[in-house]
Formats: sequence, C-alpha cells, structure tokens
Amino acid sequence: MILPNSTATPLRGGPTLRWGVLAPGGIATDWVAAMHANTDQLVVAVASRSADRAAEFAQKHGIERSYGSYEQLVADPDVDIVYIAAPNVFHQPLALLAIAAGKHVLIEKPLGIDAADAQVIVDAARAAGVFAMEAMWTRFLPQTTIIAQLLAHGELGDVAMVTADFGANFGEPSGQPVFDPAMGGGSLRDIGIYPVWFSQFVLGAPSAAVTTGRMLASGVDAQAAMILDHATGAQAVLHTTMLADTPTEARISGTRARVEVRTPFYAPNGFAFVRDEERIEFTDGTGLRGREGLAFQTTAIAQHIAAGRTEAPEHPLDTSLTVLRTLDGLREQIEAQG
Repeated sequence: MILPNSTATPLRGGPTLRWGVLAPGGIATDWVAAMHANTDQLVVAVASRSADRAAEFAQKHGIERSYGSYEQLVADPDVDIVYIAAPNVFHQPLALLAIAAGKHVLIEKPLGIDAADAQVIVDAARAAGVFAMEAMWTRFLPQTTIIAQLLAHGELGDVAMVTADFGANFGEPSGQPVFDPAMGGGSLRDIGIYPVWFSQFVLGAPSAAVTTGRMLASGVDAQAAMILDHATGAQAVLHTTMLADTPTEARISGTRARVEVRTPFYAPNGFAFVRDEERIEFTDGTGLRGREGLAFQTTAIAQHIAAGRTEAPEHPLDTSLTVLRTLDGLREQIEAQG
C-alpha cells in the first residue's frame, strides 16, 4: 500500500494575512515565532493591557505596532485577523470585541470556557460574516491530513478503539492560570481537549462518556481517565493529567488496520500504518517539530479567507462546540466526585 499525500496547506507562497495578537504570553510567543520563521504571514500589531509589555513583545518579534489596549488594536484598519492568546476566561469577551470591529478571529483552545460561552462567539461570528476558528492546530498537520484520508477511504475498516493521552507536569501553581478556576483553568480545558478532540476527529461525538478524576484544592480538575462510547459500538479510552509527563501517544484500531501516532501525537511528527505483517511509516518531512507546527493552521486560514470561507472545513465551529459539550460533561462528573 502507498500512503496518500499530505493535503496540508503549503507554508509559503499562498495568500497572506496581516495579523494582530491580543495578549502576548507564552503561547503567543511560540505562535509568532513559528509563523515568522516558517510562513509568509505577517504579524503587524500586538496589544496588551500593559503598553510596556506590548512594546517589549513587538520589539522582540519585529512587530511594527504595539498598543496598550485591545480596543486600539481591533480598530487598526491594517489588521485583517486577530489571534486571541489570553487565558480561557477572556476568550469570549476578546473574540466579541474583535468580531464587533469586523475582524476575523483565531481563538486559542478552548473556544470558550464551556459550550454555552463558546456558542455566543459562534453566533456573533456567523451574524457578522467573519471567519472564526478555534486554534486546534493538530488538525492541520501533514500527518493528520493523511490520517483523515485513510479514515475516509476505509483503509482501517470499522474503527473499534481510539486511545490517546496527554499529560504534562505543570509543577507548582505559582500563579499559573491553569490552576485557577477563575481563569477557566483545569487539565481538561488546557490539554485534555487534545485527546478528546482526537477521538471525535476519528469517531464523531460520543453517545455516552464517563470519567473518574482528581480535583485540586484550588478547585480545578487535575487529572481524568475517560471512556467515550459511540453508537457504532466503538470506544475511546483517553487520559489527561497536569501532574506528570505521559507518553502523549494516540492509536486508532480498526477491523482491517491500525494507526499508531508517534509521541507527541498533537505536534508534527509521524505515524505508522499497520495492517497484518505490513508496517508503513510516515515522517513529517518539513522538519518542523513541537510548537513550530502552529504555523500550519495560519496558512490554511489565509487560504480559506481568500476563498471567501468563514469557517475551516477541517475544523468548523460546530466541531469545537461538540468537543466542549463533551468536556463540560466530563468536568461535571469529576467535580461531583470531589
């Protein structure tokens, strides 16, 4: 068997957008670095509630303009699209601010702190006719585009089981938003969203989901072991924790073959397609690794906007809402366990 070719959008040579960044933190740092190093996209402005912080970020990354308020950035006529990198609780208000100004938006995961919160963003973006997407960058990686084709062509047969985990040791809380319930923190929202998204990428929305987990004294979920059931009889067995590093592997097992996604499954890397005695390896040939893979989603978005689309067919807003509904139910179970 020969694997399909990747359908990932080329990193260079396509349409270019002028980006503005709201909230220059750690993820924004990696996102801008990945985009500047690997694409033709342009970051033209950055805004923070601290003018000094915005100016420092702009100088470090060669960004032309910095603003001491979010309102100033979304009013900038030279900004086509806004990337929102703030803590989870601020995703909705900042997205609504940008949408009201007529800007397209890319919003860090999760789209909102819960499905109801995210629905407000979805409704506003659709009413305004602007492009909006949750930054689920894993969907746009070359390896994921190939796996999508294998699933669509039935190469794995009927999928029976999906397994995926994402654990990272976040260390001491020390003011990290992920440990703060007021910031929309917790393991499920921050990193558990990856295995839950992956299972739904393969199997769709579950018919039932059960979990057992651990809450921290601060009031956020720290760990969860999950089983998702589907109407077809398929299951997903998932795990997340912010207390320890885990293998971060993913597997899809079907009646004809399986796919083993190398660690970390959420970043550019590769996978093995295994059928009987046949084992075919795919390795991402771009050389990008880790958060460098954040670049792929930006060129795809530029192409979609140039084509007049307001949602990405690879990761539409309804998919983000479905994943959030699953996360909401899982989190409620863990909170009830105490």
